[in-house]
Amino acid sequence: MKQTVFDRLLAHGRYFFSRWPVLLHDALVVPIAWLGAYWFRFNLDVIPGIFLGQALAMLPLVIFWHLVFFAVFGVHRGAWRFTAIPNLWAILKSVAVGTAVVAISIFFLTRLLAIPRSVFPLHAVFLIGLLIGSRVLYRLFRDRQVSKAPGKRVLIVGAGAAGDMLVRDIRRTQPAIYEPIGFLDDDQNKKGTEIQGVRVLDRCSALPQLVKLLRAELILIAIPSANSEQMRGVVEYCEKAEVPFRTLPKVQNILDGTARSADLRTVGLDDLLGREPVSLDWQTITQAMGGRRVLITGGGGSIGSELCRQVARLEPSQIILVEQNEFNLYSLGLEIKDHFPGVEVAQLLGDVCDKAAVERIFSNYPPDIVFHAAAYKHVPMLQEQARETVRNNVIGTLIVARAALASHTKTMALISTDKAVNPTSMMGVSKRLAEIAVHSFNRQSATAFVTVRFGNVLGSAGSVVPLFERQIRAGGPITVTHPDMTRYFMTIAEACQLILQACTIGKGGEIFVLNMGEPVKVDYLARQMIRLSGHIPGEEIEITYTGLRPGEKLAEELFHPGENLTDTGYEKILLAENRPVDEKRVTELMAELDKACNVYNYQVIDAIVSELVPEYRLMDEQTETIADTG
Repeated sequence: MKQTVFDRLLAHGRYFFSRWPVLLHDALVVPIAWLGAYWFRFNLDVIPGIFLGQALAMLPLVIFWHLVFFAVFGVHRGAWRFTAIPNLWAILKSVAVGTAVVAISIFFLTRLLAIPRSVFPLHAVFLIGLLIGSRVLYRLFRDRQVSKAPGKRVLIVGAGAAGDMLVRDIRRTQPAIYEPIGFLDDDQNKKGTEIQGVRVLDRCSALPQLVKLLRAELILIAIPSANSEQMRGVVEYCEKAEVPFRTLPKVQNILDGTARSADLRTVGLDDLLGREPVSLDWQTITQAMGGRRVLITGGGGSIGSELCRQVARLEPSQIILVEQNEFNLYSLGLEIKDHFPGVEVAQLLGDVCDKAAVERIFSNYPPDIVFHAAAYKHVPMLQEQARETVRNNVIGTLIVARAALASHTKTMALISTDKAVNPTSMMGVSKRLAEIAVHSFNRQSATAFVTVRFGNVLGSAGSVVPLFERQIRAGGPITVTHPDMTRYFMTIAEACQLILQACTIGKGGEIFVLNMGEPVKVDYLARQMIRLSGHIPGEEIEITYTGLRPGEKLAEELFHPGENLTDTGYEKILLAENRPVDEKRVTELMAELDKACNVYNYQVIDAIVSELVPEYRLMDEQTETIADTG
């Protein structure tokens, strides 16, 4: 313990020694302010000897008390290069308290003999002026030195708090990287005003003209609170200006409320296609997940891995990851252990279609909550392999659901898709069959089986985004199925957060539909990705239309006409009424489906699909009719 105290004192000593220029400066300005107050009191004339003698006699006491309160209020800790309001406030408090203590001490010692009372307020004013003035002058000098260095001429879009802090940070950076030449903001009340000496020039729509007029080399977007529609508008102006542009992270990602030039990044699809930040009931979610054992199938996939990250933040007692891909499982395990060392993670290689393995996992690690994210999802590939699709997406779901029943799991959430609504593909059919299967289990035990259905996830494995990125890197062309094809998109993080919320409010038997916003044309997505990569669509990167592939449709749907939608109390989560099923018949057909998959009996598979998902055949007939009449 003595050694620890000694080390602490030594550390403090080293720190004070490193700040000796500041301490010396502050100690020197105290006598200057003290004697200056006398000089001012006697009308800038010679100070009478008796008064001067008393002033010099009290000077050590004055210096001592001021240095004490400089240390108490941390005046010496403020970096002069970044002097700000908190530093000035510390100076004001230390001088006020120090002067009061000096006055009281001198009163008790001398009864203020030969010490004019006006000296004390004058001394305080002079001392504050000297302490603050020296610091402000030093900061102005350093800022001017930095600004002399040439940097890229930049226009900043957004004359708000983020823009203000961004300019401050730019000017502190040495050597200078950027030179702010103006702000743009749609708030006309700000036009003509100055922020950190940089003028607000005009609306954002004037960006292309101002870039040419002022020879701007870069545009910095400092609107972290902008929604996707506002961001798309700003990006359009930036593209017309034909200069590079960068943006700050979204406001929900700037946790400390600061904006720094180091945070600037290229505008991404999340900015253009994302939506308003998700508002969740984190208290309810934490209560539901905290201290629980959570099992995630398909834990190494896009959705499964993000679910794992989100759940890890909620401090569960254990996370069980079940995954076929060894490398993905290994990598995710390392990531979780690095970022959440207090969370216990079990990394289990396993196939959800392996009944013995699944039952053993649930026996050894009986979970409280199960997220079933394991599934095949590549539409064209699965269209030609019905048996493998059904076996993995349907039979695998059945095996996991039965294991959840046997282990008395509290809640199992099936991750479904909008392709399960009026399916035109085997992938969609398999997910609809999985929905029917878990729904049939709800009355068999206390386990609550819920389904969460949503559309495409930006950047997930198998989505169009990684495909387009590869095609752009290769120089094109980008292949788009149809110019009018639309899809719903959301970010992986948002999808997983909404899954967590739906899981906590589900009582069993519900189909929760995530509000995906407005559908986006895939053609628009392709063109925006080309522009964001710095190329011109149709000129530098070609777009070719390949036509609908087997199982694809132009527009997806989030719910069936027979599924009445009701409100859940959460803005982005809707409740679709599950269509009634004959549970006994479903159980019989699922058993037959399992046998058919084992012997590759495609006729039985087809017959069961026709009975349980009749809308699939109806869609096929409609497609054939359209083709014949076309």
